[in-house]
Amino acid sequence: MSLRMQIARSALRRAPSRHRFGAHPHQVCDLHLPFGRGPHPVAIVLHGGFWQAPYTKLIMRPLCLDLAKRGFAAWNVEYRRLGRDGGGWPQTFEDVAAAIDLLGEIDGLDLERITLVGHSAGGQLALWAAGRSELPADAPGAFPRVGAQRVLALAAVSDLTGAGNVAARLLGGSPSDVPERWAQADPIRALPLRVPVTLVHGLRDATVEVQRSREYAAAAEAAGAPVTLIEVPGDHRELIDPSTPSWRAAAGWLAVQD
Repeated sequence: MSLRMQIARSALRRAPSRHRFGAHPHQVCDLHLPFGRGPHPVAIVLHGGFWQAPYTKLIMRPLCLDLAKRGFAAWNVEYRRLGRDGGGWPQTFEDVAAAIDLLGEIDGLDLERITLVGHSAGGQLALWAAGRSELPADAPGAFPRVGAQRVLALAAVSDLTGAGNVAARLLGGSPSDVPERWAQADPIRALPLRVPVTLVHGLRDATVEVQRSREYAAAAEAAGAPVTLIEVPGDHRELIDPSTPSWRAAAGWLAVQD
């Protein structure tokens, strides 16, 4: 079944609860709970789409349903994006931080077992969020109230220079224009992270090449940061399709580590 069809069918299943963290229509998260009593481990799910408005959390719903089947409370995050949403620096980062911190107000969750799960541009946001405790006091997202214990980065944009002009739009300038923003937001510049990171990347990915994850993993190891790289045979989209071996490889790592 195609991912598009899975998204359509997911609307017929048990509806998630909706939680707001701001007045903007896209300052919202959906919580998909597993059956059974909590407290449940949490997967914070951050969608990709190169931080641009046409792409939404809807694309991650099949993945969230699969995570709930596996016993995770899946927290599907929406955030303001480039374009009509008014996203970029600092709004996109403030939204992700606020969405994560909102978990502290929800009962039935095990906040000592939180995994950040980000795909593509969402992988960049997941890696950024994992380092919030190290941010300068005046940075967006500083002083987190809720933190994650690990990161699962799926075909992540782990080096913002590879995203070209879109990354410059996200941060409001080039590395020479706003070097402090790049130092905070670019995962490869923000090493080392204190939490373990697992990168999963498809060898046939033509959107974000697997070499990006290889370079990040090498830089993380050199910096003494805990990192694992898993290469799978699929393409960019297969990593968020629960029916594929690519996602099952990532989910297998989740099960072993939980």
